[in-house]
Amino acid sequence: MTSDTEHPAEARGRSETADQRADRRFTDILQELRVTLTGTQLTSGFLLAVAFQSGFKDLTHDLRVHYLVLVGLAALATVLGLTPVLVHRLNSGKQIKDRVVRVANRLLIATLVVVSLLVIGVTSFIFEVVVSAVAGLWAAAVSVVVLLVLWGIAAAAHRIDGESVH
Repeated sequence: MTSDTEHPAEARGRSETADQRADRRFTDILQELRVTLTGTQLTSGFLLAVAFQSGFKDLTHDLRVHYLVLVGLAALATVLGLTPVLVHRLNSGKQIKDRVVRVANRLLIATLVVVSLLVIGVTSFIFEVVVSAVAGLWAAAVSVVVLLVLWGIAAAAHRIDGESVH
């Protein structure tokens, strides 16, 4: 059985030390976080701009609650996405990069879950404001199905021959 920091494909396909592998995997995580945080920042900017639009005051109580939940999710996604960098900074030079990689990987997965919920919520919110509450529910339902199908495909690809997708 392999650890969190080593996958069968890595053991077979690369000749690198455990430290080199940990460095590479952390660099991969940082690249993935950059992509994720860019999307989160754009979504957060959209959400912040919404509150300053003239029609915002006309939103129903339920829509305002929906909006504030989305702002909270955007803030949570941002903080989760920044935390692996903090973990790295706090542990730099302690010769525990493998543990840092495991923690950062878990935080990245948590970030992806929160960002996914954020995307579903924003999609639902837009459909609810533009069309109707029922359209918002349908948009959320379709988004959840698409998310589950894509994540199912990713999980299946991960399990093929016991290798991870990199």
